[in-house]
Amino acid sequence: IKMAAKPSSPASVPVRAASKRYPTLVNFFIYNATFGPKEGQEHEKILFYSPDDVSLDMKIRNVGLSEAMVKFTETFSPDHPCDSVHTQRKRQLFFQPETEYWMILTVSLPAFERKTKDDKIVVEYREDDVQDSVYTAVLKLAYKMFRLFNGTFVNIMAKDGKAVLVNRLQRFFSIYLQSFKFNQLDVLDVHGGILFLPLDKHSFLRIQSFVNWTEQTFPQIKYTAFLYSDQIVWSGLEQEDMRVVYKYLTSSLLPNHIDLESGTPLPGAGRSPAKDPSAHPGWFLTGPRDLKDPTKPIKTPRIFVNCDKSKSMEELHLIVYHALGATACFMVSADAPVTHDFCRALDSYVGPQLGQLSRSVQEQIIKRVPSTSEPQYKFIYFNHMNLAQKSTIHTKKPPHVLVQGDIMKLLCDINADFAKAGEDGETIMKTSGDCWVVGKRLDQRESFVVLPQKNANLIEINEEVKRMCALNFNNIFFLD
Repeated sequence: IKMAAKPSSPASVPVRAASKRYPTLVNFFIYNATFGPKEGQEHEKILFYSPDDVSLDMKIRNVGLSEAMVKFTETFSPDHPCDSVHTQRKRQLFFQPETEYWMILTVSLPAFERKTKDDKIVVEYREDDVQDSVYTAVLKLAYKMFRLFNGTFVNIMAKDGKAVLVNRLQRFFSIYLQSFKFNQLDVLDVHGGILFLPLDKHSFLRIQSFVNWTEQTFPQIKYTAFLYSDQIVWSGLEQEDMRVVYKYLTSSLLPNHIDLESGTPLPGAGRSPAKDPSAHPGWFLTGPRDLKDPTKPIKTPRIFVNCDKSKSMEELHLIVYHALGATACFMVSADAPVTHDFCRALDSYVGPQLGQLSRSVQEQIIKRVPSTSEPQYKFIYFNHMNLAQKSTIHTKKPPHVLVQGDIMKLLCDINADFAKAGEDGETIMKTSGDCWVVGKRLDQRESFVVLPQKNANLIEINEEVKRMCALNFNNIFFLD
């Protein structure tokens, strides 16, 4: 059991006299030291560097410093060299996604600027506000997103050469880096979990039957995933691949095309109508822009799965089809052409059924009796085995966190302690603001509970956590 106070803050300074700087991207680069082994060839190591408007000498200097740090730490830990470098004003994260390839992310530390009595500007850097586990997760996800749409670095090099690799890195990361929101990161980014929608047996079997019959009718479909709103019902992909595809769907594709609450298309979303719009409510999110016009090209993202198994890496077309609140993702073999005839047949077969399934799921959700009382506690749950995630701390619309930022940092710290220990355990803390925070890890499952009960004692908190587990996870075994 630990007692934890809030991180120190410039409380003696009036709020109007202080301004806060949030973490920002300083630089992000990817290099391979084997590409420029000789003096004068150092620039050849650099595969991508952002920002691009710095001098070549600065790029070479920063890459060289990172390379030296890796080489130095390899002396002490050959299999696990440098993870991060902490300085007074910056934090640098290191990740080696593939042999000889390194990705480096540097962010500025958050800081407070305030004036002293003699009008001097004093900057206080908040090192504890940037957790390595969170930003390492951001770095790893950046690589997995690139790999999803482009394949591995090694594969691109072997197939197309260095120039193509550099070009793809430039095209992808020049856009992807704009999605970084460092002031909104927390323990959910570390978990990278998936929201699952529990259904009764009848509804689940109907969806599973729909998937099986669709794959049998269209044998070029290798994998299928079924979502309702932003929750997974069924997936035929490997978990790690589905985790990345799910992140792409819920953070980019779906929010840009549909209202996740109502399932209706957003204005200008590029609806691709059925042959008869009155026949069913289905439409393509990726695929043909207009089924009635065969002259218009069909654009589908190409994705790469099973990349961790080099001999079985698969390239697929990603066709995403939506009806009402339901979304079906069909992953078609890249060897099979996606033609208008195929899309029209898929639309005719899937559209009516997907609409019916969506209505069935919606009816079941409406019948669920919501809780009449709002519990005092908030919790986060994550299962490392199936990547299932649930949170009452985060709201969807508008996106918001219902607990203070200092408490979210405590949750990240507890999670990092669990990861470092590598074994089951429990941590109970009481903050200086009289809020209890409980973290528990057991059998690859983690739960974090926040209880704002000022006058409760340790025994009462323990009983409250037990009641919370019984109410929300009655089908999950938690040891006392």
